[in-house]
Amino acid sequence: LRHFARANKAITRSFSDAAHKPPLNLHGLHARYANATYIAASKANALDAVESELNAIKMTASNSPAFKSFLDNPLISRDEKEKTIQSLFGSAKVSNVTLNLMMTLAGNARLNEAPKIADTYAELMKAKRGEVEATIISADALTKAQITQIETAMKSQVGGDKKVILSAKVDPSILGGLQIQIGDQFMDLSVGSKIDS
Repeated sequence: LRHFARANKAITRSFSDAAHKPPLNLHGLHARYANATYIAASKANALDAVESELNAIKMTASNSPAFKSFLDNPLISRDEKEKTIQSLFGSAKVSNVTLNLMMTLAGNARLNEAPKIADTYAELMKAKRGEVEATIISADALTKAQITQIETAMKSQVGGDKKVILSAKVDPSILGGLQIQIGDQFMDLSVGSKIDS
C-alpha cells in the first residue's frame, strides 16, 4: 500500500508539473531563472502579472541610471541588496513570484541579469500565447496592404493557430526584394544578395 501511495503521489506530481511546464525548451543562465519563474507563476496563476512586473523592472533599469547602478554594482553586499529589494518590492507592491525572483537574484549576486531574465520570460509568454515574431527588411517602406499580404503568407508558413507579430525595417542597401527573419529562420530574397551571388 505504501508503494502504491508513493507511486500515485509521484504520478499526480508529474501531471501537475506538466501542466505548468514552460512552452519552450530554453537553456542557459537566464533560461534557468525564467523557467523557474514561469513554473512558479503558472502555479500561482500569475503569468501575465509577473510578465508585466518584469517588464516594468526592465524598463526602470533602462530609464533610471540609479536603479541600473544598484543592479550592476558588485560593491553593494548581498545582504544590503536583499534589504533594498525587500523595501522596493515588498508589502504587496509586486507578486510573491516576482519578489522571490528578485530576492533570489540578490542573494546569488545576479541582480544585473534581471533585464535579460525578463526578456527570456517574455519569450516564454509569447510562445504560450502562440505568438511568433517576424521582421521584414525592405529597400523602401512597405504599404499597409503589402504588410498585410506578407503577414497572411507568413501565417501559412508558421501555422494557422499562431499569431505573427510583424515589424518592418527599411535598409536601402538590399536594393530591392525582402529579407525575412522568423524566429531563428532567415530568408534572403533581396536583389543585393542575388547580385552578390
